[in-house]
Amino acid sequence: MEAFLNTLSSVPWWGYVLGILGLVAFRDIFIQKSHTLSHNYPIVGHLRYWLESIGPEMRQYFVANNREELPFNRIERGWIYASAKKENNYEGFGTDRDIYEHQHIFVKNQMMAFKTPEGHPNEEHKDFVPCAKIMGAYNKRRKPYRPASVINVSAMSFGSLSAAAVEALNKGVAKAQAFHNTGEGGLSPYHKQGGDIVFHFGTGYFGVRSSDGNFSLEKMKQLVEDNPCIKAIEIKLSQGAKPGKGGVLPGAKLTREIAEIRGVEVGKDVLSPATHKAFSNVPELMQLIETIAETTGLPVGIKGAIGKLDQWEELAEIMLKTGRGPDFIAVDGGEGGTGAAPPSFADHVSLPWVYGFSELYKVFQTRNLTNRIVFIGSGKLGFPAKAAMAFAMGVDCINVAREAMMSIGCIQAQVCHTNKCPAGIATQNKWRQNGINIPLKSDRLAQYFKTFRKELVEITHAAGYEHPCQFTMHDIQVNVDDIDLTRNLRTTYGYNKTEVPFESTKMLYDCEYLGGKDFI
Repeated sequence: MEAFLNTLSSVPWWGYVLGILGLVAFRDIFIQKSHTLSHNYPIVGHLRYWLESIGPEMRQYFVANNREELPFNRIERGWIYASAKKENNYEGFGTDRDIYEHQHIFVKNQMMAFKTPEGHPNEEHKDFVPCAKIMGAYNKRRKPYRPASVINVSAMSFGSLSAAAVEALNKGVAKAQAFHNTGEGGLSPYHKQGGDIVFHFGTGYFGVRSSDGNFSLEKMKQLVEDNPCIKAIEIKLSQGAKPGKGGVLPGAKLTREIAEIRGVEVGKDVLSPATHKAFSNVPELMQLIETIAETTGLPVGIKGAIGKLDQWEELAEIMLKTGRGPDFIAVDGGEGGTGAAPPSFADHVSLPWVYGFSELYKVFQTRNLTNRIVFIGSGKLGFPAKAAMAFAMGVDCINVAREAMMSIGCIQAQVCHTNKCPAGIATQNKWRQNGINIPLKSDRLAQYFKTFRKELVEITHAAGYEHPCQFTMHDIQVNVDDIDLTRNLRTTYGYNKTEVPFESTKMLYDCEYLGGKDFI
């Protein structure tokens, strides 16, 4: 044995390297059967798979230009990062964007901008932009809710996101006076860190699930009674990532804590059905909305990605006849979001936000129903100019998901579905989560929201208005094609937004800061 050890100690370092490479080559040629490339080109073939694995990062930092990447390009990500860190987010020497590209947005500025009068709330609170409408006001819910921020965190569940990420987001919205949508994974302890909550449930009914997998009204009632942070309830009909398809949380990603919150078994894949058990048609959906609202007293809304309009038209007709209906509608873009999905769904199923929302809005506008509903837009709208366009089209609030993730450190690695998120945000890996400094990241989410609102106010004032709800479709133009280079939104999408009742930002400020917590 001593002689053998002496022999090993006399081998130079490169001898060990050659030995290891020899073993790899032996394995590639004689043992593994799954990779032809490795068999035909032992050792060297591994280099190809390694380069492929880091391809997205290589393209992101060294190949793609500033405006080229999707879903968010380098300029967009840089603006969010700088805004979240309260760093310089300005550009110099003019824009590097092709302002003649298809669908480029132009906000028409007024010759003389809106002048903030003395004592105006935006003098002291430059980012004060509450929602101009109240959820549940028309239907006279017992606990109506006016969102104190026009930008809020969209549906992302605990399970898809890590505990540290959810906690950072909730503490951030508390600092920014925004709300936090739970996503369909149920209400976790990490959602209860001071921020307002919109409780969201889908076909799996996680958190309000009976033993047989159905919706439990009793659990919903108890949940709301036990958690006054819940301000509204959202029923998910579909999501932009995969409308008409149920979600999957792999058993390997399912911790005991997540299983307890969702009301499912540990170790088994959690499959959300494609359709609801609690209702199977529009009248039954309407009945569920009213039952939940009556039981909890809270505003109840629905979320969907838009495709065919026949059932939406049926919903609008029932609202017209009964005087009842959802208090808010969240419209998701069909281009996908944080949810993992087959490319066939993310690429092709349902309409992108701008097309889907414009079609849906007309369904309710032609029946004079728009002022009953708080419209929420969700689909890459977390930038001031895009928000201005969305408000001109009829939204009252904006929900952001991926933009919020980036504000707390997401680097767009696009591995959310693998449990290997390098930023610790979309993973249940404890080591990766430990890299999230929750107090710091919550500050950054809050700062991103404040910067967003401040710049949205500035754009609004430049257009001659006091509040974004006053934007009209004539205020925004988009590039259409070479024959008709730009059209205003009215011409492009074929309708005029209904005027939103609005008195003044000061009235909203007085309601928020002088009128108590109800803010109505």
